[in-house]
Amino acid sequence: MHYLLPRKSNLVWFVASFVLIFSACNPDDDIIDIYPDAESLRKQIATYAPGGNLNYFIFPESTDYSSFPNTDPANPITKEKVELGRLLFFETALGLDPANNTQTFSQTYSCATCHIPEFGFTPGNIQGIADGGLDYGLDRTLLFGYPNLEADVQGHRPLSMVNVSYITNGMWNGMFGATHMNINTQDVWETNLFAPATAVNAEGLMGLEAQNIEGMGLHRLVINDYILNDLGYQELFDAAFDEGEVNEHPERLFSFAVSAYLRSIYANEAPFQDFLKGDDTALSPVERLGASLFFDVNKTKCVSCHNLPSLGGQRFAKIGTKDMHEANADAVPTVFSAERNLGRGGFTMNESDNYKFKVPQLYNTADYGSYFHGSSKYSLDEVLEYKIQAKSENSNVLDSEMEIRPITDLTDLERDALLEFLTNSLRDKNLERYMPESLPSGNCFPNNDLATIGNTNNNRCD
Repeated sequence: MHYLLPRKSNLVWFVASFVLIFSACNPDDDIIDIYPDAESLRKQIATYAPGGNLNYFIFPESTDYSSFPNTDPANPITKEKVELGRLLFFETALGLDPANNTQTFSQTYSCATCHIPEFGFTPGNIQGIADGGLDYGLDRTLLFGYPNLEADVQGHRPLSMVNVSYITNGMWNGMFGATHMNINTQDVWETNLFAPATAVNAEGLMGLEAQNIEGMGLHRLVINDYILNDLGYQELFDAAFDEGEVNEHPERLFSFAVSAYLRSIYANEAPFQDFLKGDDTALSPVERLGASLFFDVNKTKCVSCHNLPSLGGQRFAKIGTKDMHEANADAVPTVFSAERNLGRGGFTMNESDNYKFKVPQLYNTADYGSYFHGSSKYSLDEVLEYKIQAKSENSNVLDSEMEIRPITDLTDLERDALLEFLTNSLRDKNLERYMPESLPSGNCFPNNDLATIGNTNNNRCD
C-alpha cells in the first residue's frame, strides 16, 4: 500500500537512458557521465564510515545476535527472548486494561497497533491510537464515544522500529535510557515535564529496555495468570529467563523480551544493503546517482546528519517542521501535547534544546503514511522538497535557527535521483517476515477490534 508516494521511476529511467545513449553516441561533445560506477560509489560511501570501513553501513543478519549494536549488558540477546518478544509485541490478549473496561474494548490492541510492518513499523496514520482506536492503519480512528484523554493516543507520530538497535535513547526527545546521550542528565529524570515516566532511567538500562518497562503500563498491557497459564506464556518466559522470574518481575521481563525482538528487526534485504555487500546490479544508474548525492557533504549534506548505519543520527536537530496539531487540525489531543512540542528541551529542561527532535532512520520510509514528529508531510517527495527549501513552518522556529540550509544547485534530474534512492534503494520489501504466523491466544493481530477482525488483507487471524 504505497499510493501516497508519487511514482517517477519510469520517467527518471527514460531520462537517464537518453543521457547515457546520447553521451555514448557523441564522444567528442563535452557531456559528462554523471552516473557513478559501483566501485567509485562504494569508495565514496566508505569515506563517511569510521576508519573508512564500508562494512559500517552493512546490517547484521537478524539471527546474528552477537553482532547486534548497542545491546544492553543487562539483556543479552538469545533466540528464546527474540521469539518470545515477537509474540508479545503482537499479542492483543495483553490488552486487558482498557480505559473503558468492558469486553468490547478488552484485548483489542497490541504494541504492533502503532508499529505495523506494512507501514515500516509505524502506525500508517498521523497518530498511533491503541486503546480507544477502531480499524487499521490509515483508516484507524478514535472510537466514537471514547473520551479523548482516556484513549491511548500518541501526541507525536510513533517512530519506526526498523533498525531500532542503532538508537541508544528512546522517543523523539531521547528521554529514555541512562546511557549515551543521557549521560549527565540524572538531575532531570524525576523533574522533567514527563516525569515520573523517566524515573525508570535510574535502573541504568539502555533506551529500549527502559522505554518498554514504562510502556507496558502506559499502554495498558497486562501479564497475569490468564496470560501465563491459560495461554501458555509461562513456559515461554521460563525458557527465555530464569524459571519463575516473570512472576516476580513481569514488566522487566516483558521489556527484555520485546527489546530483544525489536533489536532483531533490520531492513537487511533492501537493495542498498545488497549493493553494499557487493552486488553491482542492486541499484540502477539513477539510484547510484541518488546515493552519491546523499553521501555528498558539500552538495546535499544529507549524510552530515544521517550518518548512522541506519541513516539516522545520534543527535537532535531543529528543522522547523510543524507540530501535530499545527499540521493536523483533526488530530486527537493528548495529555502531553504541548510538552512534546518542546522536543529534547521538554526532557533536559534546557531552553537551548527546545524544538530539537531526533534525527530518524531512513530505511522503508516509502512505506510511511506521514513524516516528521508532527506528521506534517505525507510523501517523501514533500519531505525532500521541504529539506531543499529549508523554510521553517513552525511558528517557534526562525529560519536562521534551523539546522538545515536551502540546497540551491540541485538539478531536476538530481532531485529525482535522490528521491529514487530514498524510495527504492532503502526499501526492504519483506518486513512482514518479522511477524508471527499466529499467537498463543488465537486472537487477530496487530488489532483485534470489531472493525478489523477477519480482515485478512490487513490483520492476521487464525
